[in-house]
Amino acid sequence: MSPKVIQFRLGMGACLAALFLAFVAIPMWVSSPSNVSNIVLSPTFWPYILTVLTGLIGLGLVFASRHSDTQIAIEDGNQLDDLSWFRLAALAVIMIVTMFALPRVGMVWATMVVFVLTAFLLRTRHPITALVCAVTIPLVLYAFFAHVAGVAIPQGNFVRLP
Repeated sequence: MSPKVIQFRLGMGACLAALFLAFVAIPMWVSSPSNVSNIVLSPTFWPYILTVLTGLIGLGLVFASRHSDTQIAIEDGNQLDDLSWFRLAALAVIMIVTMFALPRVGMVWATMVVFVLTAFLLRTRHPITALVCAVTIPLVLYAFFAHVAGVAIPQGNFVRLP
């Protein structure tokens, strides 16, 4: 399959996903109270922003695939091997385990573990930086949102942050 065909199919998939989100998923599954005074505070605002961006990116991919004159050569080194499929499957497992871990250990602790697992799964060149970021970023974000902005961050059943 040529890169132009792949680009076209990805673009059409993104456009179809945006249409599904805009007309089915968000109206049916994202509830929003009618008395929200500021539109940015509405629970549907950011899902619709992401939907519009997905649609625009999809249209850009379709347009680029139809109007590009150059053929992109695929090198043999870019072919997916068995290790790539293993990494993709491992990333899917990490995501599924994250969904089960969030209510039990809380968002901060689960995010730390997921950050570390993903960094080492993708073989980062900076493991020390990844470990430091995995600990500090969730803690700083928790401190800001919980203590400065006054937004409740989901805590786990076993360990609670102050």
